[in-house]
Order: sequence, then structure tokens, then C-alpha cells
Amino acid sequence: MSSPIRILIADDHPLFRAGLGALLESVADTEVVGEAKTGDEAVTAAAALAPDVVVMDINMPGLNGIDATRRITDDNASINVLIMTMQDDDDAVFAAIRAGARGYQLKGAVQEETLRAIRSVANGEAIFGPGIANRLQHFLSQSPTDPTLAFPQLTSRETEILDLLAQQRTNSEIADQLFLSQKTVRNYVSAIFAKLHVADRAQAGQLARDAGLGKQFATDKR
Repeated sequence: MSSPIRILIADDHPLFRAGLGALLESVADTEVVGEAKTGDEAVTAAAALAPDVVVMDINMPGLNGIDATRRITDDNASINVLIMTMQDDDDAVFAAIRAGARGYQLKGAVQEETLRAIRSVANGEAIFGPGIANRLQHFLSQSPTDPTLAFPQLTSRETEILDLLAQQRTNSEIADQLFLSQKTVRNYVSAIFAKLHVADRAQAGQLARDAGLGKQFATDKR
């Protein structure tokens, strides 16, 4: 039997935390390993507990859920964040995606939808509510003027590394430029490959250059 999905609940409403916690403890394949009432607490708890999934609210005291998501996914690419909020607007959805969230669900969803979303995110899938998915599809069908918007599924750090891959930089060069360890860079590169559904650096780099990234490389070659 596989290990249960380890979940951190980050929400400033105690009744929501209690209700979601009771739901997750009622099924065999999920386990609540911690709770956080603020974005700062969520970042600290995620670093200490390394959960499989963080269920994250957006509006919390201090550090908001978007910024907390960015810090968590930048620090540990293996942690998957599911935004669960009352906030239903395009800016919040796309900000969450750019911050590294793998899913976005509105509060009030039925229990089975909530469990399905958590299980999907834990498996590395992206999942969004029907209305949000439709808006996301429309967004992705547009030709963005800003190349960094071409890959909303990537975090800001992953986009930065993809830009360097498009410049044909090595992992060692990327690590030196961004002050990261080579192991951390390798983890980011693997996450980028998975999110972009590419097999290697060449495919990732070409995809990025087609979207307008890697301009520094072109300038260097002149």
C-alpha cells in the first residue's frame, strides 16, 4: 500500500482548516501533517515538513498566498501547491499559476471535487475548476507580448532558468549566475522538462526561443 498524501493546510479561517482537515482524515490516502494561519507560517512549515501538497488560501495576514506559493515552489520544486480560495478573478488565477501553483479551486466545491483536486496535484497534474479552466484556455490561446507570459505553468524562478537554457547555458553556469547549487538547478531543470512535456535541454531551449526567450544568447552571438 502506498504512503498517504502528506498535506499542509494554509488558511487563516479555523473553521475551514477544521472542515478540510476532517475531510482529509476521513479517507485513507491523505494525511494532514500541519496547519498554517499565515503565508509566513506556510513557508516555514513547508520547509520543515516537506509535504506533498500545500492547500493554500490567497488572502491571509502578512505574506499573501501568492507570494507564499512562489517562495515555497522556488525553495522546493517537489512541493505541489493547490490554491483554494473564494477569489475568482483572472488576475488572481494567472498570478497563482505564475507563482507555481499546480491547481486553483474555489471554496465551496463538493468534497469529491476537493479530494480529486488534491490527488491530482499530488500526482503532478494541473487541475482547475471548469470556469477557471475555460479562462485559462483562452489565455493560453493568445500570443503574449511578454515572453515570460508564454509559460504560465512555470514559476518565476523556472522561467528564469528556462531563459538561461534558451541561451544554451550549462547547469554549472546557471548555478553560478543565480547563486544556486548545481543539485538545485538540476531539480529545477527536471521540473521544467516535466511541465513543458519535453525530453531534453535542446527541446526546452528551442521551445523557449520560439516564445521569445533567450534573447541574450542571440545578442552574444552577434
